[in-house]
Amino acid sequence: MQAPLSTVDPAEIEKFQAMAAEWWDENGKFKPLHMLNPCRLEYITNQIAGEFDRDLKMDKPFAGLRILDIGCGGGLLSEPMARLGADVVGADAAERNIPVAQVHAEQSGLTIDYRHTTAEAMAEAGEQFDVVLNMEVVEHVASPIDYLIACRQLLKPGGLQICSTLNRNPKSYMMAIIGAEHVMRWLPKGTHEWSKFITPDELFDLLRNAGLTPVDRKGFVFNPILWSWSLSDRDLSVNYVTASTKPE
Repeated sequence: MQAPLSTVDPAEIEKFQAMAAEWWDENGKFKPLHMLNPCRLEYITNQIAGEFDRDLKMDKPFAGLRILDIGCGGGLLSEPMARLGADVVGADAAERNIPVAQVHAEQSGLTIDYRHTTAEAMAEAGEQFDVVLNMEVVEHVASPIDYLIACRQLLKPGGLQICSTLNRNPKSYMMAIIGAEHVMRWLPKGTHEWSKFITPDELFDLLRNAGLTPVDRKGFVFNPILWSWSLSDRDLSVNYVTASTKPE
């Protein structure tokens, strides 16, 4: 299976171009991601450590691993991966995100290879990674299956992909669109299209059809009383994350 030249949706890219400068403002338009990030990192680091037999208590436990953060934005995940010792490439189709990410990494004393490019272009160039972080991107592309095929091509045999997205049901519409965009105004109206949300079973089918082997899935659950996120084995009703591997 070969990926097409690009699955980038220009309208989706335009949305994130307009918000680029706010990536590192914890109270700005990316506040939901800053709130979710510790929970995302808990899942990501545990999955990588388990797959590659790394001890997270060690200094630089991900040393020797090459990690791609596709749809990296301002680098909210790329930077922690670099701090853990990984060789990180951060890629984004929204050009304005890249200088924001580069400046912040430099200010943080981190070396990260940020690129304005697409998964398809990198796959075409023969790039290979131990891990592909594919977080909150698949619901924004024009063709999820073709995009996931490109991500599979980017993985080394035995490589790991972490992919998160939003479930499609009435609850996710109320929480992610009405709640986050209209009531709390955490995100600009129109950031998400509910019709593009993907159910966990649909995503598992897409991953299999792309040539990957799903191995895990969990929910990201927001507690409005504690005002915090946690991982759940059972509640995948709104935000959720999956892990899949490329066969050896």
